[in-house]
Amino acid sequence: MRKFLTAVIIVPLLVLLIVFAVANRHFVTVSFDPFNAVDPALAVSIPLFALIIAVAILGVIVGGCATWISQRRWRRAARRHQGEAEAARAQVAQLSAAARANQGSAQSLVPATPARLFGPYGRDKQGAAL
Repeated sequence: MRKFLTAVIIVPLLVLLIVFAVANRHFVTVSFDPFNAVDPALAVSIPLFALIIAVAILGVIVGGCATWISQRRWRRAARRHQGEAEAARAQVAQLSAAARANQGSAQSLVPATPARLFGPYGRDKQGAAL
């Protein structure tokens, strides 16, 4: 299903890109010299479609970088919460290990045989008073 949807989206986009490139194949001069428009020191002559596609790609890259930079607060909070969660898991593991270690000594404090001590009901399967 994913391959089909990719084909449905990518193929028309490629056709559009090819049609755009054929329609705008004439060359334009891009000048990077703002002081001399007649004879620029640094100028490049490229096809118009290549210029437009390059500018679009550059815009996507700059937009992605700006978004990544603006989300640093959320990444920092996620790292902090991740550290707190790991510390809490370690503390739970430590406390459960301590509880298991103390469980053996706590069971020795409960008398094993006197059923009358807890009334007529006695104990359940785990040994708890009913």
